[in-house]
Amino acid sequence: MIRFALKCDKDHRFESWFQSGAAFDALVERALVQCPECGSVHVSKDLMAPKIGAKLADASASQPMVNTPDPEVAAVIEKLRTHVETNSEYVGQKFASEARSMHEGETPQRAIYGEVDKKQAKSLLEDGVPALPLPFIPRQKTN
Repeated sequence: MIRFALKCDKDHRFESWFQSGAAFDALVERALVQCPECGSVHVSKDLMAPKIGAKLADASASQPMVNTPDPEVAAVIEKLRTHVETNSEYVGQKFASEARSMHEGETPQRAIYGEVDKKQAKSLLEDGVPALPLPFIPRQKTN
């Protein structure tokens, strides 16, 4: 069995499973593959990402995804980054302990940003410590 990402001539996108690539081709030739949205039988394969095995996915989970965002979105993210970096203190790997210390009243409140791993993020969330992920990598971590 193989799963294909498909699109019709009206640019509706969907996925479907087939016995093989040849079986897909034969069904399309006989107009037996239809778009579930508009019913068009003019269907072709669409670009799709390969399925990644669990070991490879886990290894790459710590690596940031690199893509080209929409220019408007990129501009908003850059504006946010500039605001955060101008108005906050970068505390790096000490973010979890600094945020927790402020939350518990042990240190004065101030705007900070930094880094946490999944376990630390979950712990902060469970304990009600206010923290949000940022949609950018701190400049201190970029080349």
